[in-house]
Amino acid sequence: IIYGGPLALMITVFLVQVKCFAEIINIGYAVYKMDNLPWFRSLSWYFLVASNYFFYGESLVEQFGVLINNVDFLPFLVRYHRLISFSMYIIGFVWFVLSLVKKYYLRQFSLFAWTHVALLCVVTQSYLIIQNMFQGLIWLIMPVMMVIINDIMAYVFGFFMGRTPLIKLSPKKTWEGFIGGGLATVVMSLGLAYFMCQVPYLICPIEYSAELERMTMSCEPSALFRPQEYGLPDTVTTWRRILGMKETVTFYPFFVHCFFMSLFASIIGPFGGFFASGFKRAFKIKDFGDLIPGHGGIMDRFDCQFLMATFVNVYIHSFINIPTPGKLLQQVFMLRPDEQLELF
Repeated sequence: IIYGGPLALMITVFLVQVKCFAEIINIGYAVYKMDNLPWFRSLSWYFLVASNYFFYGESLVEQFGVLINNVDFLPFLVRYHRLISFSMYIIGFVWFVLSLVKKYYLRQFSLFAWTHVALLCVVTQSYLIIQNMFQGLIWLIMPVMMVIINDIMAYVFGFFMGRTPLIKLSPKKTWEGFIGGGLATVVMSLGLAYFMCQVPYLICPIEYSAELERMTMSCEPSALFRPQEYGLPDTVTTWRRILGMKETVTFYPFFVHCFFMSLFASIIGPFGGFFASGFKRAFKIKDFGDLIPGHGGIMDRFDCQFLMATFVNVYIHSFINIPTPGKLLQQVFMLRPDEQLELF
């Protein structure tokens, strides 16, 4: 899937999103027993379509703006994208109001809120995953691997060394597993990052090239993915000199960001799983679904991934996402010809 490129990954994220949404919504139907109510299942899926139109449209406008402006009818959709999205939502809103049945008001409004929470938890965060991917596949793969590593290593440490319960929501979780899994996640993530920083296919942003008329994933690695030399405090430098070691250290700057992301995956990431455990206990269900025998549904596997993806997106926009000449030119090409002339 990774080597299938951005399109294959976007389709994969979309399919995972749809399945997670279906699992959450099906729980709502079971809890509120709304199977006999007309249109409501259709309404939930309509809101999913409307939300995806908005979010995927935002991604396409941002990443493929130059290409879209070269197609006759698409500039209209771009210019009025948010108006069209809002209109779609209003249609669903009016549809919901017209479908209200007197004796089911409370249940209908409860499920209406349930649908919107599902959209917030699943669709919004899927959009953030795609945004991360366009910064370079490493920003998608590393967070996913961090959560997987933490989950596995916490289980291993907990199985062999676990004695102290961590949280009542998950009785099998232990402090030994939590701490051991966290330390292992940091170390193993840095080791994985070392190899990934050397693969241009993984570190280059995904951008549309107007010259080549296609998406490109080749670039001159940014400073973030090139080894840099760093000085050390005088005391450490002295000891290294005595021991015949080099006075500076060389590593990829990405390691620093990898360290902080792995800390989040180790310390905060598991709380996504605890939240999901509490949710399932509240409604007296064992799993979100039964797609994966012995492991539940897709949502059971992605409860921590969505939380991690949101953090990575915030982290990128706070510390990484600096305008580049390519991005600025793409914005210029999206302007009307008279606006481009005014700029130049």
